[in-house]
Amino acid sequence: MNDSRVKKLKAFLDTDPDDSFSRFALALEYIKAGDNHTALQYFEYIRDHDPEYVGVYYHLGKLYQSIGNPEKALKTFTTGITAAQKVHDLHAASELEQAIDELETDQA
Repeated sequence: MNDSRVKKLKAFLDTDPDDSFSRFALALEYIKAGDNHTALQYFEYIRDHDPEYVGVYYHLGKLYQSIGNPEKALKTFTTGITAAQKVHDLHAASELEQAIDELETDQA
C-alpha cells in the first residue's frame, strides 16, 4: 500500500467527506494491501451514500465474490445494473451483466 497516497486521499476526505472518488481510491489501496475488511467498509459507504457512483458496484461485487459471499455479489451486481441504467451508463451496465455471467458460471 502506498502510504503517501493513502495520506493524501484521507486528507481529501477530511476536506470533503462526500468525495466518493477519494473513498473509492482508498478502498482500492486497501485491497492492494490485503485489507479487505477496510476496503469493504469504504465501498459499502459509497454504495449507501452515493448510489449513483456506478463504479463501486463492480468492485464491491467482486470483493464480495472473493471473500466467499456470492449472494451479496449477485445482489450488488444487479443493483449496479439498475444504477447504471438510471444514469445511462451502458458500458458499466454491460460490465455488471458480464460479472453476473461469470459469477453464475463459477457457481455451476
